Amino acid sequence: GALMSGRNGKPKVMVLDYGAGNLRSVVRAVEHVAGTAGVDVQVSDDFRALDTADACILPGVGAAEDTMNNLDARGLSGPVRDYIDTGRPFLGVCMGLQALMTASEEGGEHPCLNVIPGRVVRLPDEGRKIPHMGWNALQQVRSSPIFVGIPDGSYFYFLHSYYCVPEQDDVITATA
Repeated sequence: GALMSGRNGKPKVMVLDYGAGNLRSVVRAVEHVAGTAGVDVQVSDDFRALDTADACILPGVGAAEDTMNNLDARGLSGPVRDYIDTGRPFLGVCMGLQALMTASEEGGEHPCLNVIPGRVVRLPDEGRKIPHMGWNALQQVRSSPIFVGIPDGSYFYFLHSYYCVPEQDDVITATA
């Protein structure tokens, strides 16, 4: 859906800073798109910034345990869940997506935000090199605004050792 207007008439996209290594890359990418879309991009580690956000992005690189410890240390875990419950747009990037699951098996068993029931599990070796690095075609299984202008079967670059396995298939938008 469309974003609402913020205080200055521009929609406000909040990128949460909880110490994620890819924060600056995500911010630069969003600012690049936002410049032509008339969107105000802000970065904050204060959970109160979510109150006025029209959309939220949770970046992340690393392991589930570190991500959850950093979110908890900044008091962001509950506010992120509360924000998502409002139905406003939310995007989890890399570890930001994995943090939405119930738990992760990466580096042992670690509880996550439990927004999406399911687990983060290790890719099966099956003769493949792990971590998996390379281009794979995405099969869109349902319509989503995130894929507007992107044809089904388009290639995306992956660098990962783990993937999400939700309990319900109706939350899956695309597979690779």
